[in-house]
Amino acid sequence: MTTTAVHGVDAGPSGALAGAGMRVAGHDVDTTHGPILYLEGISVSFDGFKALNDLSLTIDDGELRCIIGPNGAGKTTMMDVITGKTRPDAGSAFFGQAIDLTQLTEAQIAHAGIGRKFQKPTVFEQHTVFENLELAMKADKRVRVAARARLSGAELARIGETLELIQLRDEVHRPAGLLSHGQKQWLEIGMLLMQEPRLLLLDEPVAGMTDEETMRTAELCQSLAGRHSVVVVEHDMDFIARIARTVTVLHEGSVLAEGSMDAVQADPRVIEVYLGR
Repeated sequence: MTTTAVHGVDAGPSGALAGAGMRVAGHDVDTTHGPILYLEGISVSFDGFKALNDLSLTIDDGELRCIIGPNGAGKTTMMDVITGKTRPDAGSAFFGQAIDLTQLTEAQIAHAGIGRKFQKPTVFEQHTVFENLELAMKADKRVRVAARARLSGAELARIGETLELIQLRDEVHRPAGLLSHGQKQWLEIGMLLMQEPRLLLLDEPVAGMTDEETMRTAELCQSLAGRHSVVVVEHDMDFIARIARTVTVLHEGSVLAEGSMDAVQADPRVIEVYLGR
């Protein structure tokens, strides 16, 4: 995994996408006639094993969607397809109405406005919380370093707003390596937010967290919905119950069930293959 894929720090100039005839910034993603993410008939095979099997999924603009399912259900492969890490054998994947994700690199997809947080937090541990957010800012770092440019008032305000959102204002000058596990998770989410993504993919964001950290992460996820589209992949069912609006259950690479938390929990198929009660 590279920092480029996670944070888009060096995702490259906007011309990389403009040259492909596509819009480049997250705020330019066209959702006027459809969802922000559209997967149809996605299939992926590895050595004869179908990790995804005719998977279709739509995520609305500003939606908070929870994805659950047993190990091997295809959750990680689905995120790999969305972020360009894996190319599908068949099917379509669109970001907004016009951006074909299957034609872009990981860096181009990050630059277009999709941010992914992996289960293990990836932060610059020798740098302070503030410096991590500054490094992740959506700007040409070569210019900033070469000119030793000072942050503008607007940039400082953005960092301040992000610090408040991820509840790390009191840790602003603390080296990231000294943060708790949960704080590192929040910092990485903050680094993604500095990229101004339209869509956030969060992979098991509460794994290894204390109960208090889990509750604060639930509040953070809920606060992000509406400002961003958020897809949360998680095994912690108590956490999912706290934040769930619509839940999608994957099994053997396809959508097994979808609906409210109550509906999904009562579905006999979901009980049989995942909930086990």
